[in-house]
Amino acid sequence: MADSTTTAPDLPPDASAKPRLRAVMLALVAALVLGGGGFLAVYQGWLLGPGDSAPTPAPMTLDFDFIAIDSMTISLVPGSGVSNLQFAAQIEVPAHAYAEVMRMHPRFVDVINTYLRAVNPQDLAEAEALFRLRAQILRRLQTIAGQGNIRDFLITEFVLR
Repeated sequence: MADSTTTAPDLPPDASAKPRLRAVMLALVAALVLGGGGFLAVYQGWLLGPGDSAPTPAPMTLDFDFIAIDSMTISLVPGSGVSNLQFAAQIEVPAHAYAEVMRMHPRFVDVINTYLRAVNPQDLAEAEALFRLRAQILRRLQTIAGQGNIRDFLITEFVLR
């Protein structure tokens, strides 16, 4: 029976390794040079630097006022382990809308009180509870006051007892 296996011609071990090693070294040097050149171009501002079209930040306007929501105590659902929430806040309004928005102060207190009374006490203990409460109350107040009349809602006191 004939042997069907063929063997490749014997090559010296250094013959195939040298071109491969040389190619790897060349690629490594090229990567270092290109990486360093890219870093230098960005660092010096030649590439992705602030050009003439860079946006300038809008100047901060100081034409706003705050409406205080006095400290209120909201009773929570019995049996939750927490019985009361001590809460106070500030509503940021544009200066031109202060008088109009101030007229709605009792309605704001009612909406805040109603919303906080409906919130599950276990949700209040979570780490992100203030962010969620702030966003929900702000949305409700903006709906009541109208478009552009309330800029922000700041929680100044939040104590679970």
